[in-house]
Amino acid sequence: MNITDVRIRKLKDEGKMKAVVSLTFDDAFVVHDIKVIEGQNGLFVAMPSRKVGEADYRDIAHPINQETRNLIQDIIFEAYEQAKIAPSEETYFE
Repeated sequence: MNITDVRIRKLKDEGKMKAVVSLTFDDAFVVHDIKVIEGQNGLFVAMPSRKVGEADYRDIAHPINQETRNLIQDIIFEAYEQAKIAPSEETYFE
């Protein structure tokens, strides 16, 4: 499995959510609405989720092992750092 495209949409608001990401796998499958969020211990990646009940959220798509989670997170953080210096609102990486 290879990540073949990363699209970062930086957010203008200075809130906790810093960007929304779409990842394409093997030029065949895309996951939208991955979020880059500033937490108390720095940036983290939140996978797409939906609200279940009044206060709970459940991931719609997520890695099933730590190795894959680390790979996805590293690629997203690298693209996010590049996007911070890019002039456009949406940045594409292949």
